[in-house]
Amino acid sequence: MILLKLFWSFFQIGLFSIGGGYAALPLIQNQIVDIHHWLTMDEFTDVITISQMTPGPIAINSATFVGIKIAGILGAIIATLGCIFPSCIIVLTVGYLFKKYRSFKVVQGIMNGLRPAIVSLIASAGITILITSIWHSGKFSTNIADLDFISIFLIVISFVLLRKWKTNPIFVILGSGIVGLIAYSIL
Repeated sequence: MILLKLFWSFFQIGLFSIGGGYAALPLIQNQIVDIHHWLTMDEFTDVITISQMTPGPIAINSATFVGIKIAGILGAIIATLGCIFPSCIIVLTVGYLFKKYRSFKVVQGIMNGLRPAIVSLIASAGITILITSIWHSGKFSTNIADLDFISIFLIVISFVLLRKWKTNPIFVILGSGIVGLIAYSIL
């Protein structure tokens, strides 16, 4: 039964993940944290972090990690298949239809209408992860004692490195991991 739930949950994620992995984050969170309670919000954040560091799309990596935690290797396979199956069907269908009808104004209108929705999905996921990273409780708080100043420091430094100096994201991830290891080990 759990394998069927894994497949169905990640099938839905794969079916409605228009806009890529970052846009899928709220869908993944809803399925694995809110509905099924397979992971806590902290575990979800860890899975997303690991999914970003490993090769491949975030949604597929998340499916693999969640599947292995819930039902072992078979769970990983089933969750991953559930995630990619709708995409295969959709891409083949949309590719054919887009090639055939791409000059139609209706198709161009649909594409223009989807862009703002995708941006809002990505922003929603980013804000959720930001709140989880900055506040110890995982919820927005005005109490300064709830803030994780190490995380704030790493976020600011990473942002500056990425935006101002265009540092390779791999170096930013590795550097943040090393600083985090040292800082959280000491404190």
